[in-house]
Amino acid sequence: MPDPRPPRPRTVGLRPGPLSPGPLPPGRRRRLGRGLSAALAPALFLLCAAGSGPPSTVSGGGTSARPLVMTSEGPVRGRAHGGHDTFDGIPYAAPPTGALRWRPPRPAPRRTGVLDAGTPRAHCPQLPALGPGGPSGSEDCLFLNVTAPAGTGGGRPVMVWFHGGGFRLGAGDLYRPDPLSLRGDAVVVTVNYRLGVLGFFGHPELGGAPDFGLADQQAALRWVRANATRFGGDPGRVTVFGESAGGLSVCAHLAAPGSAGLFARAIVQSGSCSTTMPPYALLPTGGSYRPFVPAARTVAEGVAAAKELGCGDRPAGAVLDCLRALGTDRLVTPALMERFSALAYGGSVLPVEPVRALAEGRFHRVPVMQGSTTDEMRVFVALTLGARPVKDARAYRERLRASFGAAAPAVEASYPPTAYPTPALAWAAVLSDVSFVCPTLRDSRALARHVPTYGYLFSDGGAPNFAGVPKVAGFPLGASHGSELPSLFTAGALTDRQRTLSERMRDYWTRFARTGSPNAPGDPVWPRFASSPASVLNLDPRAGAIRAVDPAPAHHCALWDALPPPAG
Repeated sequence: MPDPRPPRPRTVGLRPGPLSPGPLPPGRRRRLGRGLSAALAPALFLLCAAGSGPPSTVSGGGTSARPLVMTSEGPVRGRAHGGHDTFDGIPYAAPPTGALRWRPPRPAPRRTGVLDAGTPRAHCPQLPALGPGGPSGSEDCLFLNVTAPAGTGGGRPVMVWFHGGGFRLGAGDLYRPDPLSLRGDAVVVTVNYRLGVLGFFGHPELGGAPDFGLADQQAALRWVRANATRFGGDPGRVTVFGESAGGLSVCAHLAAPGSAGLFARAIVQSGSCSTTMPPYALLPTGGSYRPFVPAARTVAEGVAAAKELGCGDRPAGAVLDCLRALGTDRLVTPALMERFSALAYGGSVLPVEPVRALAEGRFHRVPVMQGSTTDEMRVFVALTLGARPVKDARAYRERLRASFGAAAPAVEASYPPTAYPTPALAWAAVLSDVSFVCPTLRDSRALARHVPTYGYLFSDGGAPNFAGVPKVAGFPLGASHGSELPSLFTAGALTDRQRTLSERMRDYWTRFARTGSPNAPGDPVWPRFASSPASVLNLDPRAGAIRAVDPAPAHHCALWDALPPPAG
Protein backbone atom coordinates (compact mmCIF):
# COMPACT_ATOMS: atom_id res chain seq x y z
CA MET A 1 0.00 0.00 0.00
CA PRO A 2 1.33 3.50 -0.72
CA ASP A 3 2.92 5.57 2.02
CA PRO A 4 0.57 8.52 2.64
CA ARG A 5 3.19 10.71 4.31
CA PRO A 6 4.00 14.05 2.66
CA PRO A 7 7.51 14.78 1.38
CA ARG A 8 10.07 15.56 4.06
CA PRO A 9 9.93 19.22 5.08
CA ARG A 10 12.95 21.42 4.47
CA THR A 11 13.18 22.47 8.11
CA VAL A 12 15.97 20.97 10.16
CA GLY A 13 15.13 18.59 12.99
CA LEU A 14 13.28 15.38 13.59
CA ARG A 15 10.65 14.77 10.99
CA PRO A 16 6.99 14.93 12.17
CA GLY A 17 5.88 11.53 13.41
CA PRO A 18 6.63 9.39 16.45
CA LEU A 19 10.01 11.15 16.83
CA SER A 20 8.61 14.64 16.45
CA PRO A 21 9.64 17.43 18.84
CA GLY A 22 5.98 18.36 19.09
CA PRO A 23 2.72 16.49 19.72
CA LEU A 24 1.95 13.50 17.59
CA PRO A 25 -0.33 14.39 14.68
CA PRO A 26 -3.92 13.13 14.46
CA GLY A 27 -4.19 9.47 13.64
CA ARG A 28 -0.84 8.61 15.21
CA ARG A 29 -2.10 7.61 18.65
CA ARG A 30 -2.84 4.09 19.74
CA ARG A 31 -4.20 2.67 22.95
CA LEU A 32 -1.79 1.04 25.36
CA GLY A 33 -1.73 -2.66 24.72
CA ARG A 34 -1.24 -5.55 27.07
CA GLY A 35 2.17 -6.85 28.07
CA LEU A 36 5.45 -5.13 28.72
CA SER A 37 6.53 -4.47 25.16
CA ALA A 38 3.10 -3.06 24.33
CA ALA A 39 3.64 -0.55 27.10
CA LEU A 40 7.05 0.24 25.69
CA ALA A 41 5.75 0.83 22.18
CA PRO A 42 4.03 4.17 22.84
CA ALA A 43 7.09 5.29 24.72
CA LEU A 44 10.50 5.89 23.34
CA PHE A 45 11.55 2.37 22.53
CA LEU A 46 9.72 3.65 19.51
CA LEU A 47 12.65 5.91 19.21
CA CYS A 48 12.24 7.29 21.16
CA ALA A 49 14.95 9.51 11.01
CA ALA A 50 29.29 5.09 -13.81
CA GLY A 51 32.13 6.17 -11.58
CA SER A 52 33.18 7.19 -8.15
CA GLY A 53 33.78 10.38 -6.25
CA PRO A 54 31.52 13.09 -4.84
CA PRO A 55 28.17 14.06 -6.39
CA SER A 56 28.19 16.01 -9.64
CA THR A 57 25.66 18.80 -10.14
CA VAL A 58 23.17 18.80 -12.99
CA SER A 59 20.19 20.93 -13.85
CA GLY A 60 17.08 19.06 -12.79
CA GLY A 61 14.01 20.96 -13.89
CA GLY A 62 12.96 24.31 -12.50
CA THR A 63 15.61 26.81 -11.53
CA SER A 64 17.58 24.84 -8.92
CA ALA A 65 20.47 22.51 -9.63
CA ARG A 66 20.09 18.92 -8.45
CA PRO A 67 23.00 16.57 -7.74
CA LEU A 68 23.34 13.36 -9.73
CA VAL A 69 25.24 10.29 -8.52
CA MET A 70 25.88 7.06 -10.42
CA THR A 71 25.30 4.21 -7.95
CA SER A 72 25.97 0.54 -8.52
CA GLU A 73 22.32 0.08 -9.62
CA GLY A 74 22.07 3.21 -11.74
CA PRO A 75 21.93 7.01 -11.46
CA VAL A 76 20.05 8.79 -8.68
CA ARG A 77 19.12 12.47 -8.61
CA GLY A 78 18.89 14.11 -5.18
CA ARG A 79 18.32 17.61 -3.91
CA ALA A 80 20.76 20.40 -3.11
CA HIS A 81 20.32 22.45 0.06
CA GLY A 82 23.25 24.82 -0.07
CA GLY A 83 25.78 23.22 2.25
CA HIS A 84 24.56 19.66 1.82
CA ASP A 85 22.85 17.31 -0.60
CA THR A 86 20.23 14.68 0.15
CA PHE A 87 19.35 11.50 -1.72
CA ASP A 88 16.18 9.96 -0.29
CA GLY A 89 14.43 6.68 -0.98
CA ILE A 90 17.27 4.77 -2.66
CA PRO A 91 16.53 1.02 -2.89
CA TYR A 92 19.34 -1.01 -1.35
CA ALA A 93 17.67 -4.41 -1.87
CA ALA A 94 14.92 -5.93 -3.95
CA PRO A 95 11.39 -5.48 -2.61
CA PRO A 96 10.70 -8.34 -0.13
CA THR A 97 7.21 -8.90 -1.49
CA GLY A 98 5.24 -11.91 -2.69
CA ALA A 99 7.48 -14.97 -2.78
CA LEU A 100 10.32 -12.89 -1.26
CA ARG A 101 8.41 -12.24 1.96
CA TRP A 102 10.37 -13.87 4.80
CA ARG A 103 13.42 -14.43 2.64
CA PRO A 104 16.89 -12.90 3.03
CA PRO A 105 17.25 -9.60 1.17
CA ARG A 106 18.31 -9.86 -2.45
CA PRO A 107 20.30 -7.24 -4.36
CA ALA A 108 18.38 -4.32 -5.76
CA PRO A 109 17.85 -4.60 -9.53
CA ARG A 110 19.76 -2.35 -11.88
CA ARG A 111 17.92 0.60 -13.38
CA THR A 112 18.19 2.05 -16.86
CA GLY A 113 16.72 5.45 -16.04
CA VAL A 114 17.49 8.10 -13.44
CA LEU A 115 15.87 7.51 -10.04
CA ASP A 116 14.32 10.62 -8.52
CA ALA A 117 15.69 10.58 -4.97
CA GLY A 118 14.14 13.89 -4.02
CA THR A 119 11.72 12.63 -1.36
CA PRO A 120 11.55 9.70 1.08
CA ARG A 121 9.70 6.59 0.06
CA ALA A 122 7.52 4.09 1.88
CA HIS A 123 8.10 3.05 5.48
CA CYS A 124 8.00 -0.65 6.32
CA PRO A 125 4.54 -1.86 7.46
CA GLN A 126 3.77 -0.81 11.00
CA LEU A 127 1.02 0.41 13.28
CA PRO A 128 0.63 3.94 14.67
CA ALA A 129 2.75 4.68 17.72
CA LEU A 130 -0.24 5.90 19.73
CA GLY A 131 -3.96 5.95 19.14
CA PRO A 132 -6.20 3.93 16.82
CA GLY A 133 -5.40 3.06 13.25
CA GLY A 134 -4.47 0.22 10.97
CA PRO A 135 -1.23 -0.64 9.21
CA SER A 136 0.59 1.93 7.12
CA GLY A 137 3.56 1.64 4.83
CA SER A 138 4.45 -0.93 2.22
CA GLU A 139 6.39 -4.18 2.08
CA ASP A 140 8.37 -2.53 -0.71
CA CYS A 141 10.28 -0.52 1.89
CA LEU A 142 13.98 -1.39 1.79
CA PHE A 143 15.19 2.13 1.16
CA LEU A 144 17.95 4.27 2.58
CA ASN A 145 18.62 8.01 2.63
CA VAL A 146 21.99 9.68 2.14
CA THR A 147 22.98 13.12 3.43
CA ALA A 148 26.37 14.36 2.23
CA PRO A 149 28.18 17.70 2.54
CA ALA A 150 28.16 19.57 -0.75
CA GLY A 151 31.43 20.12 -2.56
CA THR A 152 34.25 18.21 -4.13
CA GLY A 153 35.74 16.62 -1.02
CA GLY A 154 36.10 12.88 -0.66
CA GLY A 155 37.27 10.38 1.91
CA ARG A 156 34.73 11.48 4.50
CA PRO A 157 33.68 9.18 7.32
CA VAL A 158 30.37 7.43 6.72
CA MET A 159 27.84 7.04 9.56
CA VAL A 160 24.99 4.54 9.10
CA TRP A 161 22.03 5.12 11.44
CA PHE A 162 19.62 2.36 12.50
CA HIS A 163 16.41 3.77 13.94
CA GLY A 164 14.71 2.82 17.18
CA GLY A 165 11.11 1.75 17.60
CA GLY A 166 11.16 -1.53 19.50
CA PHE A 167 11.70 -3.41 16.20
CA ARG A 168 8.04 -2.64 15.49
CA LEU A 169 7.94 0.84 13.98
CA GLY A 170 10.04 3.74 12.80
CA ALA A 171 11.91 4.66 9.64
CA GLY A 172 15.19 6.18 8.60
CA ASP A 173 13.76 9.38 7.16
CA LEU A 174 12.23 10.39 10.52
CA TYR A 175 15.69 11.68 11.45
CA ARG A 176 17.35 14.78 10.02
CA PRO A 177 21.10 14.22 9.98
CA ASP A 178 22.14 17.40 8.19
CA PRO A 179 23.37 19.16 11.38
CA LEU A 180 25.52 16.14 12.19
CA SER A 181 26.74 15.80 8.60
CA LEU A 182 27.63 19.46 8.23
CA ARG A 183 29.25 19.87 11.65
CA GLY A 184 31.47 16.81 11.21
CA ASP A 185 31.93 16.79 7.42
CA ALA A 186 30.51 13.27 7.33
CA VAL A 187 28.22 11.28 5.05
CA VAL A 188 25.21 10.06 7.04
CA VAL A 189 22.96 7.23 5.87
CA THR A 190 19.62 6.35 7.49
CA VAL A 191 18.04 2.97 6.83
CA ASN A 192 14.63 1.29 6.74
CA TYR A 193 14.49 -2.40 7.72
CA ARG A 194 11.67 -4.92 8.05
CA LEU A 195 9.81 -4.76 11.35
CA GLY A 196 7.76 -6.95 13.65
CA VAL A 197 6.17 -10.06 12.17
CA LEU A 198 7.59 -9.28 8.72
CA GLY A 199 11.12 -8.79 10.02
CA PHE A 200 11.54 -11.18 12.94
CA PHE A 201 9.22 -14.12 12.25
CA GLY A 202 10.33 -17.71 12.72
CA HIS A 203 8.96 -21.06 11.58
CA PRO A 204 10.29 -24.59 10.92
CA GLU A 205 9.77 -24.09 7.19
CA LEU A 206 12.18 -21.14 7.40
CA GLY A 207 14.76 -23.34 9.06
CA GLY A 208 14.49 -21.30 12.26
CA ALA A 209 14.22 -17.58 12.91
CA PRO A 210 16.47 -15.84 10.37
CA ASP A 211 16.25 -12.25 11.74
CA PHE A 212 15.31 -10.73 8.39
CA GLY A 213 15.39 -7.20 9.80
CA LEU A 214 19.01 -7.62 10.87
CA ALA A 215 19.84 -9.19 7.50
CA ASP A 216 18.31 -6.11 5.84
CA GLN A 217 20.69 -3.90 7.79
CA GLN A 218 23.61 -6.03 6.63
CA ALA A 219 22.41 -5.61 3.04
CA ALA A 220 22.31 -1.84 3.57
CA LEU A 221 25.88 -1.94 4.87
CA ARG A 222 27.00 -3.89 1.81
CA TRP A 223 25.35 -1.25 -0.37
CA VAL A 224 27.16 1.49 1.57
CA ARG A 225 30.49 -0.30 1.12
CA ALA A 226 29.88 -0.47 -2.65
CA ASN A 227 28.69 3.12 -3.03
CA ALA A 228 30.31 5.25 -0.31
CA THR A 229 32.96 6.78 -2.55
CA ARG A 230 30.29 7.94 -5.00
CA PHE A 231 28.89 10.23 -2.30
CA GLY A 232 32.30 11.42 -1.10
CA GLY A 233 32.61 8.83 1.66
CA ASP A 234 35.33 6.39 2.67
CA PRO A 235 34.12 2.75 2.67
CA GLY A 236 36.92 1.91 5.07
CA ARG A 237 35.61 4.33 7.70
CA VAL A 238 31.98 3.25 8.19
CA THR A 239 30.46 3.70 11.64
CA VAL A 240 27.22 1.97 12.60
CA PHE A 241 25.19 3.83 15.21
CA GLY A 242 21.70 3.69 16.61
CA GLU A 243 19.52 4.35 19.63
CA SER A 244 17.17 2.01 21.52
CA ALA A 245 16.28 -0.77 19.04
CA GLY A 246 18.89 0.81 16.78
CA GLY A 247 21.46 0.48 19.56
CA LEU A 248 20.45 -3.14 20.08
CA SER A 249 20.93 -3.62 16.34
CA VAL A 250 24.48 -2.28 16.59
CA CYS A 251 25.11 -4.66 19.48
CA ALA A 252 23.89 -7.53 17.30
CA HIS A 253 26.18 -6.51 14.44
CA LEU A 254 29.14 -6.69 16.80
CA ALA A 255 28.36 -10.39 17.26
CA ALA A 256 26.91 -11.29 13.83
CA PRO A 257 29.34 -13.15 11.52
CA GLY A 258 27.73 -11.66 8.41
CA SER A 259 28.53 -8.14 9.58
CA ALA A 260 32.30 -8.74 9.63
CA GLY A 261 34.20 -6.16 7.62
CA LEU A 262 31.13 -3.98 6.98
CA PHE A 263 31.96 -1.33 9.59
CA ALA A 264 35.01 0.05 11.37
CA ARG A 265 33.44 1.64 14.48
CA ALA A 266 30.24 1.22 16.48
CA ILE A 267 28.14 3.58 18.60
CA VAL A 268 25.48 2.09 20.90
CA GLN A 269 22.98 4.56 22.38
CA SER A 270 20.63 3.28 25.11
CA GLY A 271 20.60 -0.24 23.76
CA SER A 272 23.54 -2.20 25.10
CA CYS A 273 23.69 -5.97 24.69
CA SER A 274 22.66 -6.49 28.36
CA THR A 275 19.56 -4.30 28.19
CA THR A 276 16.70 -5.98 30.04
CA MET A 277 13.79 -5.08 32.30
CA PRO A 278 12.40 -6.86 35.35
CA PRO A 279 8.92 -8.43 35.34
CA TYR A 280 5.97 -6.18 36.10
CA ALA A 281 8.13 -3.09 35.59
CA LEU A 282 5.30 -1.14 34.00
CA LEU A 283 2.14 -3.27 33.99
CA PRO A 284 0.90 -5.83 36.53
CA THR A 285 0.54 -8.44 33.77
CA GLY A 286 3.83 -7.80 32.00
CA GLY A 287 6.71 -10.25 32.05
CA SER A 288 10.34 -9.30 31.85
CA TYR A 289 11.66 -7.67 28.71
CA ARG A 290 14.55 -9.29 26.85
CA PRO A 291 15.39 -8.03 23.36
CA PHE A 292 17.36 -11.18 22.45
CA VAL A 293 15.58 -14.53 22.68
CA PRO A 294 16.42 -18.12 21.68
CA ALA A 295 15.48 -18.95 18.10
CA ALA A 296 13.50 -21.97 19.32
CA ARG A 297 11.14 -19.64 21.17
CA THR A 298 10.51 -17.53 18.07
CA VAL A 299 9.94 -20.65 15.97
CA ALA A 300 7.40 -21.97 18.50
CA GLU A 301 5.62 -18.61 18.40
CA GLY A 302 5.60 -18.81 14.62
CA VAL A 303 3.97 -22.25 14.65
CA ALA A 304 1.29 -20.97 17.01
CA ALA A 305 0.71 -17.84 14.92
CA ALA A 306 0.35 -19.90 11.72
CA LYS A 307 -2.41 -21.93 13.37
CA GLU A 308 -4.18 -18.80 14.56
CA LEU A 309 -4.05 -17.38 11.03
CA GLY A 310 -5.63 -20.51 9.55
CA CYS A 311 -2.47 -21.85 7.89
CA GLY A 312 -1.29 -24.36 10.47
CA ASP A 313 -3.16 -27.35 9.02
CA ARG A 314 -1.54 -27.11 5.58
CA PRO A 315 0.69 -29.96 4.37
CA ALA A 316 4.37 -29.80 5.22
CA GLY A 317 6.05 -27.21 3.06
CA ALA A 318 2.82 -25.34 2.31
CA VAL A 319 2.39 -23.35 5.52
CA LEU A 320 4.61 -20.49 4.31
CA ASP A 321 2.80 -20.38 0.97
CA CYS A 322 -0.43 -19.86 2.90
CA LEU A 323 1.10 -17.18 5.10
CA ARG A 324 2.67 -15.39 2.13
CA ALA A 325 -0.76 -15.17 0.51
CA LEU A 326 -2.14 -13.18 3.45
CA GLY A 327 -2.40 -9.41 3.26
CA THR A 328 -0.53 -7.14 5.63
CA ASP A 329 -3.85 -6.29 7.28
CA ARG A 330 -3.94 -9.87 8.63
CA LEU A 331 -0.31 -9.86 9.75
CA VAL A 332 0.43 -6.33 10.96
CA THR A 333 -1.70 -6.49 14.10
CA PRO A 334 -0.80 -5.34 17.62
CA ALA A 335 -0.53 -8.92 18.85
CA LEU A 336 1.70 -10.21 16.05
CA MET A 337 3.91 -7.11 15.89
CA GLU A 338 4.52 -7.41 19.64
CA ARG A 339 5.01 -11.17 19.49
CA PHE A 340 7.79 -10.89 16.91
CA SER A 341 9.70 -7.87 18.16
CA ALA A 342 12.86 -9.53 19.46
CA LEU A 343 16.08 -10.61 17.79
CA ALA A 344 16.51 -14.39 17.79
CA TYR A 345 19.88 -15.96 18.47
CA GLY A 346 20.97 -19.51 17.72
CA GLY A 347 20.57 -19.25 13.95
CA SER A 348 22.81 -18.41 11.01
CA VAL A 349 22.42 -14.62 11.22
CA LEU A 350 23.01 -14.35 14.98
CA PRO A 351 24.48 -17.66 16.22
CA VAL A 352 25.38 -16.52 19.76
CA GLU A 353 23.50 -14.38 22.25
CA PRO A 354 25.28 -11.00 22.02
CA VAL A 355 25.86 -10.57 25.76
CA ARG A 356 27.58 -13.97 25.80
CA ALA A 357 29.62 -13.02 22.75
CA LEU A 358 30.88 -9.93 24.58
CA ALA A 359 31.70 -11.87 27.74
CA GLU A 360 33.67 -14.44 25.73
CA GLY A 361 35.38 -11.90 23.49
CA ARG A 362 33.68 -13.31 20.39
CA PHE A 363 32.84 -10.04 18.64
CA HIS A 364 34.26 -7.87 15.87
CA ARG A 365 37.31 -5.93 17.00
CA VAL A 366 36.32 -2.32 16.36
CA PRO A 367 36.36 0.74 18.64
CA VAL A 368 33.06 1.20 20.45
CA MET A 369 31.34 4.21 21.98
CA GLN A 370 28.28 3.50 24.10
CA GLY A 371 26.21 5.05 26.82
CA SER A 372 22.83 5.76 28.34
CA THR A 373 20.85 8.63 29.78
CA THR A 374 20.55 9.31 33.49
CA ASP A 375 16.77 8.88 33.75
CA GLU A 376 16.09 6.36 30.98
CA MET A 377 12.86 4.88 32.36
CA ARG A 378 11.04 8.03 33.40
CA VAL A 379 9.33 8.33 30.04
CA PHE A 380 8.01 4.77 30.23
CA VAL A 381 6.81 5.19 33.81
CA ALA A 382 5.17 8.51 32.94
CA LEU A 383 3.06 6.84 30.27
CA THR A 384 1.71 4.26 32.72
CA LEU A 385 1.20 6.37 35.87
CA GLY A 386 -2.39 7.17 34.93
CA ALA A 387 -3.35 3.50 34.86
CA ARG A 388 -0.94 2.33 37.54
CA PRO A 389 0.12 5.15 39.87
CA VAL A 390 2.87 4.87 42.48
CA LYS A 391 1.18 7.13 45.00
CA ASP A 392 2.93 6.27 48.23
CA ALA A 393 5.61 4.17 49.91
CA ARG A 394 3.24 1.21 50.18
CA ALA A 395 2.62 1.14 46.42
CA TYR A 396 6.36 1.52 45.86
CA ARG A 397 7.12 -1.49 48.05
CA GLU A 398 4.48 -3.53 46.24
CA ARG A 399 6.26 -2.78 42.98
CA LEU A 400 9.59 -3.80 44.46
CA ARG A 401 8.22 -7.11 45.74
CA ALA A 402 6.53 -7.92 42.45
CA SER A 403 9.65 -7.23 40.37
CA PHE A 404 12.47 -8.32 42.68
CA GLY A 405 10.96 -10.81 45.14
CA ALA A 406 13.33 -11.65 47.98
CA ALA A 407 15.76 -8.94 46.85
CA ALA A 408 13.16 -6.18 47.36
CA PRO A 409 14.46 -5.12 50.83
CA ALA A 410 17.99 -4.73 49.47
CA VAL A 411 16.70 -2.65 46.57
CA GLU A 412 14.69 -0.43 48.92
CA ALA A 413 17.73 0.06 51.14
CA SER A 414 19.59 1.50 48.15
CA TYR A 415 16.56 3.45 46.86
CA PRO A 416 14.57 4.58 49.93
CA PRO A 417 11.46 6.45 48.76
CA THR A 418 12.25 9.28 51.18
CA ALA A 419 15.39 10.06 49.16
CA TYR A 420 13.29 11.10 46.15
CA PRO A 421 10.70 13.82 45.65
CA THR A 422 8.03 11.15 45.05
CA PRO A 423 7.81 7.34 45.22
CA ALA A 424 7.14 7.33 41.47
CA LEU A 425 10.51 8.98 40.83
CA ALA A 426 12.17 6.44 43.11
CA TRP A 427 10.62 3.65 41.07
CA ALA A 428 11.78 5.23 37.83
CA ALA A 429 15.33 5.48 39.24
CA VAL A 430 15.29 1.77 40.12
CA LEU A 431 14.17 0.81 36.63
CA SER A 432 16.61 3.18 34.90
CA ASP A 433 19.58 1.73 36.73
CA VAL A 434 18.69 -1.96 36.54
CA SER A 435 17.57 -1.80 32.90
CA PHE A 436 20.00 0.58 31.23
CA VAL A 437 22.69 2.41 33.18
CA CYS A 438 24.34 -0.53 34.95
CA PRO A 439 23.97 -3.04 32.09
CA THR A 440 25.68 -0.52 29.81
CA LEU A 441 28.60 -0.24 32.23
CA ARG A 442 28.84 -4.04 32.44
CA ASP A 443 29.01 -4.33 28.68
CA SER A 444 31.60 -1.55 28.50
CA ARG A 445 33.82 -3.53 30.88
CA ALA A 446 33.56 -6.57 28.62
CA LEU A 447 34.29 -4.53 25.50
CA ALA A 448 37.19 -2.63 27.04
CA ARG A 449 39.11 -5.87 27.61
CA HIS A 450 39.52 -6.18 23.84
CA VAL A 451 38.88 -2.87 22.02
CA PRO A 452 39.09 0.89 22.64
CA THR A 453 35.84 1.74 24.42
CA TYR A 454 34.38 5.15 25.29
CA GLY A 455 31.40 5.45 27.63
CA TYR A 456 29.05 8.35 28.21
CA LEU A 457 26.15 9.34 30.44
CA PHE A 458 23.77 11.95 29.04
CA SER A 459 22.56 14.00 32.00
CA ASP A 460 20.66 17.00 30.63
CA GLY A 461 17.63 17.04 32.92
CA GLY A 462 16.10 19.85 30.85
CA ALA A 463 16.41 18.14 27.47
CA PRO A 464 13.53 18.87 25.06
CA ASN A 465 10.48 16.64 25.29
CA PHE A 466 10.81 16.00 21.57
CA ALA A 467 8.34 13.09 21.47
CA GLY A 468 5.52 15.18 22.95
CA VAL A 469 4.96 12.89 25.95
CA PRO A 470 2.14 14.39 28.08
CA LYS A 471 3.38 16.11 31.21
CA VAL A 472 2.63 14.50 34.57
CA ALA A 473 2.48 16.82 37.58
CA GLY A 474 5.39 16.24 39.96
CA PHE A 475 7.09 13.86 37.53
CA PRO A 476 9.68 15.60 35.32
CA LEU A 477 10.98 13.51 32.45
CA GLY A 478 14.59 14.55 33.08
CA ALA A 479 17.21 12.93 30.86
CA SER A 480 14.89 10.18 29.65
CA HIS A 481 15.26 7.50 27.01
CA GLY A 482 16.05 9.17 23.70
CA SER A 483 16.62 12.61 25.20
CA GLU A 484 20.08 12.86 23.62
CA LEU A 485 18.66 12.64 20.08
CA PRO A 486 17.84 16.37 19.71
CA SER A 487 21.49 17.13 20.49
CA LEU A 488 22.52 15.09 17.47
CA PHE A 489 19.70 15.62 14.98
CA THR A 490 18.03 18.94 15.80
CA ALA A 491 19.28 22.45 15.03
CA GLY A 492 16.60 24.38 16.93
CA ALA A 493 14.57 24.16 20.17
CA LEU A 494 17.72 24.24 22.32
CA THR A 495 18.97 26.78 24.84
CA ASP A 496 22.36 28.39 24.32
CA ARG A 497 24.02 25.97 26.72
CA GLN A 498 22.24 23.01 25.18
CA ARG A 499 23.36 24.18 21.76
CA THR A 500 26.95 24.30 22.98
CA LEU A 501 26.56 20.75 24.31
CA SER A 502 24.98 19.70 21.03
CA GLU A 503 27.93 21.03 19.03
CA ARG A 504 30.36 19.21 21.31
CA MET A 505 28.41 15.96 20.96
CA ARG A 506 28.35 16.21 17.17
CA ASP A 507 32.08 16.84 17.26
CA TYR A 508 32.64 13.83 19.50
CA TRP A 509 30.42 11.52 17.42
CA THR A 510 31.85 12.49 14.02
CA ARG A 511 35.44 12.61 15.29
CA PHE A 512 35.01 9.07 16.60
CA ALA A 513 33.68 8.07 13.18
CA ARG A 514 36.69 9.69 11.51
CA THR A 515 39.52 8.46 13.74
CA GLY A 516 38.20 5.90 16.26
CA SER A 517 38.69 8.40 19.09
CA PRO A 518 36.32 11.23 20.06
CA ASN A 519 39.13 13.43 21.38
CA ALA A 520 40.73 16.57 19.97
CA PRO A 521 42.58 19.54 21.51
CA GLY A 522 40.28 22.12 23.06
CA ASP A 523 37.45 19.79 24.11
CA PRO A 524 37.12 18.12 27.52
CA VAL A 525 39.09 14.89 27.41
CA TRP A 526 36.98 11.78 26.93
CA PRO A 527 38.93 8.97 28.63
CA ARG A 528 38.95 5.42 27.43
CA PHE A 529 36.72 3.28 29.59
CA ALA A 530 38.38 1.80 32.64
CA SER A 531 36.73 -0.88 34.76
CA SER A 532 37.60 0.49 38.19
CA PRO A 533 36.58 3.20 38.52
CA ALA A 534 34.25 3.20 35.54
CA SER A 535 35.32 6.33 33.64
CA VAL A 536 32.65 7.74 31.36
CA LEU A 537 32.06 11.23 30.03
CA ASN A 538 29.20 13.12 31.63
CA LEU A 539 27.32 15.01 28.88
CA ASP A 540 25.58 17.90 30.63
CA PRO A 541 25.01 21.49 29.44
CA ARG A 542 25.76 23.05 32.82
CA ALA A 543 29.01 24.97 33.11
CA GLY A 544 31.94 22.66 33.80
CA ALA A 545 29.73 19.56 33.86
CA ILE A 546 31.28 17.84 30.82
CA ARG A 547 33.88 15.75 32.63
CA ALA A 548 34.87 12.19 33.37
CA VAL A 549 32.78 10.55 36.09
CA ASP A 550 32.19 7.15 37.64
CA PRO A 551 28.40 6.67 37.60
CA ALA A 552 28.47 3.23 39.24
CA PRO A 553 28.16 4.33 42.92
CA ALA A 554 25.34 6.84 42.36
CA HIS A 555 23.41 4.28 40.29
CA HIS A 556 24.04 1.41 42.74
CA CYS A 557 25.60 -0.82 40.12
CA ALA A 558 27.24 -3.05 42.74
CA LEU A 559 23.74 -4.09 43.81
CA TRP A 560 22.55 -4.79 40.28
CA ASP A 561 25.74 -6.58 39.27
CA ALA A 562 25.28 -8.96 42.20
CA LEU A 563 21.65 -9.82 41.38
CA PRO A 564 20.85 -12.32 38.62
CA PRO A 565 19.21 -10.89 35.49
CA PRO A 566 15.43 -11.24 35.27
CA ALA A 567 14.13 -14.52 33.96
CA GLY A 568 13.28 -14.59 30.29
